[in-house]
Amino acid sequence: MSSRQERYAERQYLRPGEREIDPSTYNLIIGGTLAYGFIVNCLMVATCADFAFKLFSNSVIFYILYFAMVIIGTMMVNGSDNPVVSFIGYNFIVVPLGLVLTVLLNLFSLAGYDKVIATAFGITTIVTIGMMMLSSAFPRFFLSLGKTLFITLLLTIVVEIIMVIAGASLGFIDYVVVLIFCGYIGYDWARANACAKTVDNAIDSAAELYVDIINLFVRILSILARSND
Repeated sequence: MSSRQERYAERQYLRPGEREIDPSTYNLIIGGTLAYGFIVNCLMVATCADFAFKLFSNSVIFYILYFAMVIIGTMMVNGSDNPVVSFIGYNFIVVPLGLVLTVLLNLFSLAGYDKVIATAFGITTIVTIGMMMLSSAFPRFFLSLGKTLFITLLLTIVVEIIMVIAGASLGFIDYVVVLIFCGYIGYDWARANACAKTVDNAIDSAAELYVDIINLFVRILSILARSND
């Protein structure tokens, strides 16, 4: 069983000392937490380009910091029942992904791809809303996809690594990853609504949706840029 599925099983029940909040407040916290992450990323893209490029120029340090922060953040989000700790962990995920976006989007902008960036943002927004609506309509179907999505993503990562080493074209991989993260958005939204309605679960769910949406956006951006070329 994947860690997401294990965490979902735990979230279905109230833990000692927790209390449920009303569904509207729960969804508001998810939306607010997501919005916070995206706003932080926008500010980083607008103001931290020089720092991000300097850090990225030393790839070893960059990747060590990136993976260390993401791993620590994920452990804090998944391992804590305290919403404050989970929110701090969420920031440990938002910041390194924000640095990647800062480098990527500034490079795309310098290359004259501003319209491509805007189009990718619009498509990601529409797809995300659409997947959430489908997930709300067919929650059982999306909840059944957990193991399939996990195995498919793992195999895709392995194939992508092999193709990078072999120097092969990665074009079709982007389409596969887009489909996987469309599924993950639906899956994580269905789980968010099936969990006990607590503040900590709202933040945890937002963190997972945030990662899904960022990955979806990056792959859509890659597809559009390749098409534009």
